[in-house]
Amino acid sequence: MAAYLSSDSRKVTTHRLIEMKQRGEKISMLTSYDYTTAQIVDGAGVDVILVGDSASNVIAGNITTLPISLDQMIFLGKAVVRGVKRALVVVDMPFGTYQTSAYDAVTNAIQVMKITHADALKLEGGEEVIESVKKIIASGIPVMGHLGLMPQSINKYGTYAVRAKGDEEAEKLIRDAKLLEEAGCFAIVIEKVPAALAERVAKELTIPVIGIGAGGGVDGQVLVVSDMLGMTNGFSPRFLRRYADLHSVMTNAISQYVEDVKHCDFPNEKEQY
Repeated sequence: MAAYLSSDSRKVTTHRLIEMKQRGEKISMLTSYDYTTAQIVDGAGVDVILVGDSASNVIAGNITTLPISLDQMIFLGKAVVRGVKRALVVVDMPFGTYQTSAYDAVTNAIQVMKITHADALKLEGGEEVIESVKKIIASGIPVMGHLGLMPQSINKYGTYAVRAKGDEEAEKLIRDAKLLEEAGCFAIVIEKVPAALAERVAKELTIPVIGIGAGGGVDGQVLVVSDMLGMTNGFSPRFLRRYADLHSVMTNAISQYVEDVKHCDFPNEKEQY
């Protein structure tokens, strides 16, 4: 893996992602919300880093993604971009910043891009937001779509259950995916839908389809970094694989620090001036 990464250190672009799909190379994508984590994720070879509005849950402790503001997403996006050299950095447009009008969408999108220096933005929805998507792309900003389970619409769904299990919703998802491609999106995230449906969409589109809880037949995968590193407890959906148990590692380390301070074992003679 190290040899592969060292020989493929060019900056990832939207065009390179499409090339990866064309040659059958899977795309890796993870979230990051701060400079330090972004440096690590980028250095490990991840292709796309998403500054997700999931920061509303992970960073701010909210139940949904809805409360996070544009200014907060800009703050996080700017920090992440500073830590990245290779990966494509995509910033989520938060709830309420693109649904009201195409004018508002473009105004907010330009603000995010000018301040964060991110590479692209991500918007949730299909036909309902297609005019905003078109206008943002027309302004010169790359857009990644997001279909299936859309967390910004959780109050409409009323549940985080698998989406598009029925024929009507599945056909709408396919139509929306094609609309997003025709509008000029460079990629689409599909969240928590049946694997067969996601694979069909990936085969019918020329742009990459990145899945989360959408099976292995798509062009790439995305996870929330704190979930896959095992920092979070009490969240274990079927699609989540934990690659570490940082919750235990960090708890043990901090507990040891507390014990050392209490017993005057830290700092020792070598740890002072």
